[in-house]
Amino acid sequence: MKAYMRDQFEFLGIASPRLKVLIRGLKLPKLADKELASLVTTLWREPEREYQYVALSVLRRDAKKLDKTFIETAESLIVTKSWWDTVDELAQHLVGVLVQNHADLVPTMDVWVENENMWLVRTAILHQNRYKSQTDVTRLFSYCERQAGHPDFFIRKAIGWALREYAKTDPEAVRDFVKRNDDRLSGLSKREALKNIG
Repeated sequence: MKAYMRDQFEFLGIASPRLKVLIRGLKLPKLADKELASLVTTLWREPEREYQYVALSVLRRDAKKLDKTFIETAESLIVTKSWWDTVDELAQHLVGVLVQNHADLVPTMDVWVENENMWLVRTAILHQNRYKSQTDVTRLFSYCERQAGHPDFFIRKAIGWALREYAKTDPEAVRDFVKRNDDRLSGLSKREALKNIG
């Protein structure tokens, strides 16, 4: 497990199927926002990665009921112990839900996409991944354009992934976008974006 995560984190060594069974067995009650923030922050402090996975599971369960102020907790989690395994889950299943439920959080994404912290940038790019026909296409394409020249693999990959997800809804729009930005997008972003549509 440590090797797969490039030795970024310690692990208890609980395999994913077993961990899912254990999480289902927790039967945690519904928590108020402040209680949930306290719980997940405490779990995030633990050195072994499985504790963060438990936190992600609880957040996914409760995301739809959270107040917009929970974006502050989300930001803290994103920039702490950051790696794709937690950031991508937070982007799609916490931040994406918060922004969809609280439209006044959209400007926060506009700020994050220009942030010095690449994990906040990645989150902004990916947060609409599950929106399908409700995707704000103008914003998605704008984010991809603004970060098209980013040097980091994780941002270039995120651009491609976000475009590939939207291509399931509107492949022509994505194909046209990639064509218009052929000289700006990285090869990785283009390959990912067009993977399923050619």
